[in-house]
Amino acid sequence: MISATPLLSKLILLVDLIPQPPPPEKRKRGRPQTYNDTLFLKVLIIMIIKRLHKVGEVLAVLDQPDMAHLRVLLTHNGRYPSRRTWERRLKKLPQGLPALIGCLGRELVGLIQPWAECGRAVAIDSTLLRARGGVWHKKDRQAEHVPHSRIDTEANWTKSGWHGWVYGWKLHLVTTVAAVWIPLAAELTPANEADNNVALLLLPQLPEQVRYVLGDTHYNAPNVEAACDEYDLILVTTKRGPYPHTDEGVEVRRVFHKLRSLAIENFNEHFKGIFEGHEQVPTKGLVATQRFALGAILVYQLGILYRYKQGLSLNQGLKAFLRAA
Repeated sequence: MISATPLLSKLILLVDLIPQPPPPEKRKRGRPQTYNDTLFLKVLIIMIIKRLHKVGEVLAVLDQPDMAHLRVLLTHNGRYPSRRTWERRLKKLPQGLPALIGCLGRELVGLIQPWAECGRAVAIDSTLLRARGGVWHKKDRQAEHVPHSRIDTEANWTKSGWHGWVYGWKLHLVTTVAAVWIPLAAELTPANEADNNVALLLLPQLPEQVRYVLGDTHYNAPNVEAACDEYDLILVTTKRGPYPHTDEGVEVRRVFHKLRSLAIENFNEHFKGIFEGHEQVPTKGLVATQRFALGAILVYQLGILYRYKQGLSLNQGLKAFLRAA
C-alpha cells in the first residue's frame, strides 16, 4: 500500500511558501473559485513523487485510510473538492506552471546566492522526451490515419544530432551556471517547436541578477538576440559554419560553451535520472505531459528549497531524498 510519509507532508506544506505570480488585473467572468490553485499544486506534488499520472489514480490513493492525515492538507474551509473539480482544475493547472516555476526560481536565487563566487550566467537548452505508445509515421500523419489507439497524436517529430529522429516532446529549460543547478524557467512543447521561439517565453522569467545567457546554435537567432537586448542580457552562442572557427571571439566562446555544457547537459541527465525521463513519458497528450514534466521541475525546486532550509547538500542525494518522500 502507498502511504504518506512525514517528509511528503513537509514537501506539500512548502507549496504555501511559493511566491505567486501577480493576479490578472481584471477577474474573469463567472462564479468565483471556491478553491485556490495552491490546493491543486499540493496534489500535483503527490502525483509526481508517487508516480501517479492519472487523476483517478491519485484520488483512489488519497481515499486509502493511511492517507487520512494527508487529505486534511487538501481541504479549504473544511471542504474537500469533488472528483469533477479535481479533474477540471488539474487539467487547467499546467497553464500556470511556467510562471510559478519562474517565481520559485527567482526566490531560490535570492536565498541560495548561486553566483556569489562566479559570473551571473544561465544556460538555455531543450531536452527530448519520447512520447508514450509508439510513433506516428509521417505518411500516416499526412493521411490522418492513426494505426493504433496507443499513439499520442499530440506529440511530433524532431531530429537530434545525438538521438536522430525522435517522436515526442521538448522540455525547454534555463538553469543556473554555478556550483548548484537551479532550474529558473521551463516550458514543454511538441518536439517540432523551434527552440529560439520558445526562448522568448523563458527569458522574461529570469532573475534580474542574470547577465549572460549561454546557448547552442539553435539560439543564434535574431529574435533571441532582440529579446536579450530588451532584458539587458548578453547572449553567447556557438557560431554556425565549418570548424575550426578562427574569428577573434572563438576562445572566449569555447570557454562559455564548456560552461554551458557542464551546467545544462549535466542537469538534464540528472533530472531525467530522478524522474525516469530516459524512457517514454508516462502520460499521453499535451496537457498531461506538461503536468508531468513541469510538475517534476517544480518538485525538483521544492526539493532544493527543503534541503536548503535543512542545511543539506542541494543537488547531491536529491534522487534518494525524493524517493524517500
